[in-house]
Amino acid sequence: FLPPGNAINPTDRTLLFEIGSNNAYSGALQLSQALFSRKVGVALQIAKTYRQLATESYTAAQQAVIRDTRKAYYQVLLAKKLVEVNRQGLEVIQANYQNVQAQYRVGAAAEYDLLRAEVQLANTEPLLISAENAYQLAVNALKNLLALPLDQPVAIEGEMTFAELPADVARQAEEQALAVNPTIKQLTLQEQMLDKNITIEKAGAYPTLYAIGGYIWQSQDNTFKFNHYNWANTINAGVSLSCPLFDGFRTRNRVQQARVERNKVHYTRLKVEEGLKVQIQASALRMVEARKRMSGQEKNIEQAQKAVRIAQTRFKSGVGTQLELLDAQVAMTRSQTNYAQALYDYLVSKTEWEYATGTSR
Repeated sequence: FLPPGNAINPTDRTLLFEIGSNNAYSGALQLSQALFSRKVGVALQIAKTYRQLATESYTAAQQAVIRDTRKAYYQVLLAKKLVEVNRQGLEVIQANYQNVQAQYRVGAAAEYDLLRAEVQLANTEPLLISAENAYQLAVNALKNLLALPLDQPVAIEGEMTFAELPADVARQAEEQALAVNPTIKQLTLQEQMLDKNITIEKAGAYPTLYAIGGYIWQSQDNTFKFNHYNWANTINAGVSLSCPLFDGFRTRNRVQQARVERNKVHYTRLKVEEGLKVQIQASALRMVEARKRMSGQEKNIEQAQKAVRIAQTRFKSGVGTQLELLDAQVAMTRSQTNYAQALYDYLVSKTEWEYATGTSR
């Protein structure tokens, strides 16, 4: 406004006039880029380490799947072998029963012998049924592990075979286990990331240099015809230096917390390494034990098969008893079962050993 009685306003009234418009519009685009910051470089290193960690996590999951699948497959092969063993045993018992029955009809065998053969046959049949059920359960467990429908038919091929683990290969794998085991590698990478995180937290006490720039649009108008506005454009650029003076000990506390987290992972890794050594040694000892059991049962099977043949010949010739034949057959079935179980234990222990040493393929 202009007061009255002056050269600009010679009237006796106060003059009012408007400066600017009722509406003002502005827009801005601001850009900022760190030129020097200790956090940025370390963060890029952490991102690279994280990619390595993701790769090791995938490898660990892959090897765990291989281990579990092999163990389930070996369980199927064991159950399949036990079905075969019990079926062979049942066939011998059935043949004996038919032979005793024929002898009884012509008066060459006593009723006791016939009853004994019937009882043995009745006791042997459930063993085969149980073995067949165990086989089906093992197949279903394998299907479930492979995410296959239970009603989907599958053909189980192969059989359990023994393959000696060379001593030099075993020794080399055990020496390199801590370096190649995916679980240990994951913990090592996590520890490295947390070491870098300590550096990031320490960087909170250092200055940061930024390059900054901006573009600003401004205009005033009482209409809403934006395309007719007279816009004033402004460009600015420069650098900005941010220097922390005092943050209430926030940085120091965060550094201490980062060190605590790093130490947790460090001691966890040491504990897992010791546990891994124990697991490798235990798996190796179980392989040795299973191998010795296999060696003993191999000889037992040969002797039991020979004993069955002799008992059958003696019984048919009338100089042996049915009890001799039945005992020989039970001994042979037990020897074959023990050998199959020992071979299965060896293969499972070897699978666990390969997983622990990081050599699962």
